[in-house]
Amino acid sequence: MVICYYEITQIRLAKVEERNRLLVEALPDGICIHVKGEILYMNSALADIMGIDNPNDFIGKRVTEYLDEDLNKIVKKHLVDMKKGETPRIFEEKLTRRDGKEIDIEVCDTFYEYDGKFGILSIIRDISERKRAEQLQRRVEEEERQLKEAKEYERLRNEFFANLSHEFKTPLNLIFSTVQVLNIKLKNIVDQQEKEKVNQYIKILKQNAHRLLRLINNLIDITKIDSNYFSIDLQNCNIVSVVEDITLSVAEYIENKDVEIIFDTDIEEKIISCDPDKIERIILNLISNSLKFTEAGGTIKIDIHDKEETIVISVKDTGIGIPKNKLNVIFNRFAQVDKSTTRNHEGSGIGLSLAKSLVEMHEGIIEVKSEYGKGTEFIIELPVKLLNEKSKVEKNNNIKQDKVERIHIEFSDIYE
Repeated sequence: MVICYYEITQIRLAKVEERNRLLVEALPDGICIHVKGEILYMNSALADIMGIDNPNDFIGKRVTEYLDEDLNKIVKKHLVDMKKGETPRIFEEKLTRRDGKEIDIEVCDTFYEYDGKFGILSIIRDISERKRAEQLQRRVEEEERQLKEAKEYERLRNEFFANLSHEFKTPLNLIFSTVQVLNIKLKNIVDQQEKEKVNQYIKILKQNAHRLLRLINNLIDITKIDSNYFSIDLQNCNIVSVVEDITLSVAEYIENKDVEIIFDTDIEEKIISCDPDKIERIILNLISNSLKFTEAGGTIKIDIHDKEETIVISVKDTGIGIPKNKLNVIFNRFAQVDKSTTRNHEGSGIGLSLAKSLVEMHEGIIEVKSEYGKGTEFIIELPVKLLNEKSKVEKNNNIKQDKVERIHIEFSDIYE
């Protein structure tokens, strides 16, 4: 009777083992049992994954014999770390099959007792399709991101041109209305008081004409830069003198606004290759920008620092500053810190972008530092390079009237 129960138990166990074997063989995932690197079991699915004909041929052989050098190192380290409990039991890697085809696999390891031996059960899954799906998903997400950026750029562009039409219309309307008033007033000028009024009208006329000219100039230059038709006229110039002359030329205008302007330099002369007209335009843009946002009683300071290989120009003010979340867009094309229709300061949103482009055409960099409510600092760093020896050093001898005109154009957004 005892023998009968034993035989029945053995038969049942054999059936269970056979069912388990068939179950493991039917699994799509590869199964491998190894003890100290020696393969004790490998199912057909793993053989298919590795490109092997008969899994039984590899029983008793070492796992690392069938892995390429890179994966071999990864697996060895993984097994060592796993035994120490220092690494997750799942990792993803690439496997080169016996036929040379490279696939993506996911390996899940766990400790396992097999025939009385304590080894490791590895479950290997071919995740190539999943990886391709993930790659496709990333590509779709990237295309969606690019589409979103394109839509955002289009929105900014539309917003810019809508704003630009407003910017054009405002000065033009003022110009036309002022001209009409002038035509009437000029016929009946009697006393000095009337003459002063006419002069005031003329001043309004000129300022808005300059605003319009500034908008047109910036728009044309931006278009030229985008079309690669914009160029700079490099000369060997004393950059210190160029910046100092610009500062001195606007000093009286700024001081009349009850704002102090300070120029400081740690070097009296530094000859570099640059376009003095474009440098003037950059500095005027930054100074006018500082003046626009600096209240009476504030300060604008222009500093020059010699760093041997580069020259650093700083324009720092004690104005209202720029919010932290706007610093990363301050140089963006068409962007404005205050986009509301009732914003406190005029502008098309391309001045700083143009200044950045001009700096970069000199192979320089420009950055901004600001603390909202305390002030802003624009920092330009230009490389110290010279043209060949035959190129003469140019002096900054612009005609005074031309300089005054350029100042009026650049400062046209600031009203008396």
